[in-house]
Amino acid sequence: MTDTQAHHEPHGNGLGARLNWLRAAVLGANDGVVSTAGLVVGVAGATGDRGTLLTAGLAGLLAGSMSMAAGEYVSVSTQRDSEKAALATEKRELQETPEAELAELTGLLQGKGLSRAVAREAAVQLTERDALRAHAEVELGIDPDDLTNPWHAAGASFLAFTVGALLPLLAIVLPPPSVRLPVTVLSVLAALALTGWWSARLGDAKAGPAVLRNMGGGAVAMAVTYVAGELLGAAGV
Repeated sequence: MTDTQAHHEPHGNGLGARLNWLRAAVLGANDGVVSTAGLVVGVAGATGDRGTLLTAGLAGLLAGSMSMAAGEYVSVSTQRDSEKAALATEKRELQETPEAELAELTGLLQGKGLSRAVAREAAVQLTERDALRAHAEVELGIDPDDLTNPWHAAGASFLAFTVGALLPLLAIVLPPPSVRLPVTVLSVLAALALTGWWSARLGDAKAGPAVLRNMGGGAVAMAVTYVAGELLGAAGV
């Protein structure tokens, strides 16, 4: 492996933080695109009135962005509380039973492939340097200085959803009525292909499956809501 390759290879907590941001951003953007597209395409199946489409799209954008932000905040807050509780328990155990914790750390390092002697020496050195950090990282998989931040996750989801939702909203209200629907569908599929590629790229995964999943889900959502809108419009609802 060259130095350049080693430099770009993701490791440890940096990867975890990046994946947390990626998860919030991609889920927010995809949900913004798909849910707003489904809403406005469904309404377009029932009526071609531009004002009605704009009102429905804006309502969906605001409701969805707030819902995503609130959901991420609650979810990540729960995760952060769990991390804090685990660290507090570990800190108490280190104070009350240091020898047992040292033996536990030795066993964990042995489980990673080290010999008993090397694992013991490593455990001793890690404990002398920072016992809580050593147990947090090896035993719990937590970086005590980089706990998940609910406000970051909420903000990322809010912004991502809003940006994603603006595309189908503008695509449905700006073009002439005769091309409104195909422009929206094509724009949405292109956006979903882009977010699928982007998520795969940053997550070091294959782009093809992610792109197909995104586009397939969006296409199904728009088809279902459009048919529902057509039926409701024909029924005079």
